[in-house]
Amino acid sequence: MALINCPTCSSEDINGTPQPDSRLLIHCNDCGHEWLRGEARRDPARPAVRTSDSLHASFPTAADVRPDVRERVMLLTSEFLMDRPEPDPDVEAYRSRYAALFTQDGLRSATPEQLLHFANSTTVADPANMSGFNRAWKTAGPDKAATQVRATIDYLLFGPESLALEDRFTHLVEGSKKGLGFPSFKESLLTKVLCVVEPERFLPVVKYTAAAGGKKELAKLVFDLDLPPVEKGAYTIGRLAVWSNDLLRSLVGNDIPDLQQAARFLQWAKARPAMSRT
Repeated sequence: MALINCPTCSSEDINGTPQPDSRLLIHCNDCGHEWLRGEARRDPARPAVRTSDSLHASFPTAADVRPDVRERVMLLTSEFLMDRPEPDPDVEAYRSRYAALFTQDGLRSATPEQLLHFANSTTVADPANMSGFNRAWKTAGPDKAATQVRATIDYLLFGPESLALEDRFTHLVEGSKKGLGFPSFKESLLTKVLCVVEPERFLPVVKYTAAAGGKKELAKLVFDLDLPPVEKGAYTIGRLAVWSNDLLRSLVGNDIPDLQQAARFLQWAKARPAMSRT
């Protein structure tokens, strides 16, 4: 592999994984870029290589929701909005403050106190149990911990342009790149960062799957859609976290454009009796 250079960063630090069609999937360990090398062997008995695009194309869409389910959700939406739930008055100021902090320039000046507060606050999105994060923070010390958290957020938001957001997300959750990320700054907190910087896209539902109602469970209970389980190398946690968010956003966000309220609606609607199939 030493004779092959990454076309994105020219690094020689690469490795290759044989594919079922006899090609090699080349991975650059420096920038994360991947590409296929070699001629594909035509063998109908072997499954085709599943790319991110092909996986995304097969992911459920809003068009897969049955008409009777759509009608039920419309009725539930009307019922929910009749109560005119009041928005959390602290959300907007909190989001504005941290959105400014989570720019490339702002991150450099983010203090340990600000980052620790972000991780433990339930405003915008509740990351749930932060005991592991707080232990890691205490062990590292505030200065070193803050440096690592800044690097984590920087990689998520501004990492290599050759990598999609969902793949950077996966790298941080899985720790697949040595030395990358801060312990316990994983799926919940990464999602919370995205809710702050892209509030019109990301719902404050911080887990893909969770007993209390992750995105996978909400898709099933509210829209009767079966989303795939996490699968390393294919349906990765980053892809599923982002794609399921965008699916739920498209299904509910037009009727409830405030995504804080949209997330409340989904959690409320999941407990309502489902319509039986006809």
